[in-house]
Amino acid sequence: MLNKNTLMTIVFALVAVALPVIIKAPYQQHILILVIIWATIGTAWNLLSGYAGQVSFGHAAFFGVGAYSAGLLTLHYGLSPWWGLALGPVMAMLIALPIGAIAFRLRGPYFALATLALGEIFRLMFLNMTGFTNGAKGILIMPAITSKIAYYYIGLGILAATLLVTYLIVHSKIGYYLVSIREDQDAATSLGIPTTFYKNLALLPSALFTGLAGAFYMNYVTFIDPDIVFNLTDISIMVILVVMLGGVATTWGPTIGAALYIIMGELFRTTLGSANVLVFGVLVCLIIMFLPNGIAGELDIIKRITQRKKAGLSGGV
Repeated sequence: MLNKNTLMTIVFALVAVALPVIIKAPYQQHILILVIIWATIGTAWNLLSGYAGQVSFGHAAFFGVGAYSAGLLTLHYGLSPWWGLALGPVMAMLIALPIGAIAFRLRGPYFALATLALGEIFRLMFLNMTGFTNGAKGILIMPAITSKIAYYYIGLGILAATLLVTYLIVHSKIGYYLVSIREDQDAATSLGIPTTFYKNLALLPSALFTGLAGAFYMNYVTFIDPDIVFNLTDISIMVILVVMLGGVATTWGPTIGAALYIIMGELFRTTLGSANVLVFGVLVCLIIMFLPNGIAGELDIIKRITQRKKAGLSGGV
């Protein structure tokens, strides 16, 4: 017999596979692809910041490096940008290694500020290295695939891999160590857990999948520049809002948050015009105020309370 969680996962997977067949309008398919990209970035960020408690404001660095890895292959070597799906994650992990070695010496807001500076450093580097990155002119490529359905299914495969790896890590010994570090790093250290090592174990796959999302983004939108892919507000801050809306340290929270953020943002932009930013900002604040654990987080809490009540009733009978 399949349990409820497995059944829900199967249902969600079937719905996700069927969506582009049901929704055939190119604009709506574009929105679905954006949801997938942000769900992937949010899931990757959630592994480091949600489960390990290391709040990062610098994931734009990994996203941008992944995107530029794909673009530079075409700009300098004439190779297909799809090879960036292999190179981008590797490059993101390589830059994550020294970043982790330095930044994990810091804690709390100091770590967050260090990662915030990280994204800005990369933006300025890629903006000024004009001979290598083309600077503010950016990189434009010709798309090898024009079908949005193809992009949707490729992105869906990337998201599925990100969810699976994250789930396996979280439900392993590593995941329990990460949660213990998040709750009390000093206590975890006193128990003999090498906290810096395990924080790096969370950072590497987080950087890998963020870089993979960046490489896929480059192939999909076909144009990038440093102000787009290393943007603090539109990448690093947005991913935090996505995860907070959906639920921090939950499996499906980033996906739910991405769907809400992208769909509501587009809906308000088309219906409210210039007032959409204000209305959307107020709505996000209300959700965070009244659902502090996010939508998926609140559902998990309700589920646990219900199970406890049922257990109490069963014990009293």
